[in-house]
Amino acid sequence: MRILLCGSIAYDNIMVFPGRFKEHILPEQIHILNVAFLVPEMRKEFGGCAGNIAYNLKMLGGDPLIMATVGSDSLAYRERLERLELSQECVRQVPEAFTAQAFITTDLDDNQITAFHPGAMNYAHLNRVTPDLGVGLAIVAPDGREGMLEHARDLAAHRIPFMFDPGQGLPMFSGEELLGFVGRATYVAVNDYEGKLLEERTGRTLQALAGMVKALILTRGGEGSVIYAGGERIDIPAVPAKAVVDPTGCGDAYRAGLLYGIASGRDWRSTGQLASLMGSLKISARGGQNHWLDRDAIATEYRRHFGRDF
Repeated sequence: MRILLCGSIAYDNIMVFPGRFKEHILPEQIHILNVAFLVPEMRKEFGGCAGNIAYNLKMLGGDPLIMATVGSDSLAYRERLERLELSQECVRQVPEAFTAQAFITTDLDDNQITAFHPGAMNYAHLNRVTPDLGVGLAIVAPDGREGMLEHARDLAAHRIPFMFDPGQGLPMFSGEELLGFVGRATYVAVNDYEGKLLEERTGRTLQALAGMVKALILTRGGEGSVIYAGGERIDIPAVPAKAVVDPTGCGDAYRAGLLYGIASGRDWRSTGQLASLMGSLKISARGGQNHWLDRDAIATEYRRHFGRDF
């Protein structure tokens, strides 16, 4: 099944602070915050939600289609997509903009401070979802505000099931708009913090919101994840990582597992287990797209952790 990924393509500038933020931020001085972190290590990586999810779906043998906007500096990313044999038919270049860029600083406790320049993402609404794309499933991941609204409306109008993944874009929307997304979506995926914010903005509990969709997935980092589906709660344990190196892109890897499981008709427990495994495989490598296992290797890891084939 072809899976449409509406979301960002971005360059991630990742810096590592060899200390702890909490030792440098004084709570009583937060109103006059002025801190600087020396970051002797820095890398520039390929990222963005749509790019990361596509990379992980490709590992699984899925059929991803990226829908995103990029800027005049996108040549290196386009060459990478070509090498990975990922279609660029829905990747639109906006000449007057930069490709979206994230500036991420991670401390020794895996806390992150991120500055994000949206750039070409602000033109995401120029891409429109149409039936002739031939997709059977989609995700609306963090992107330009108008693009996320338009793509959700298009997908609902064409009756294409989709997952709403607001991510760091959630604060852009009012409670009414968020309820509109949930009402159109087939699935919702949020992390613990986003889940609390979603409840606060909409005035509804996650359990109530779960009743509006086929499934609501809540990720909780090292504490695993929870899937609310069909009136049931399914607890998915976190898969122990070989090494905890970099959390950047773990949520996208997890969502790739979800989408692959849904597209291949798996039950929610095995889908959640696969998603958890994908997040674990990602966290042991730096950046969002530097871990690579083929489908057979992923199947072997799944069997080792869960005692059955996937």
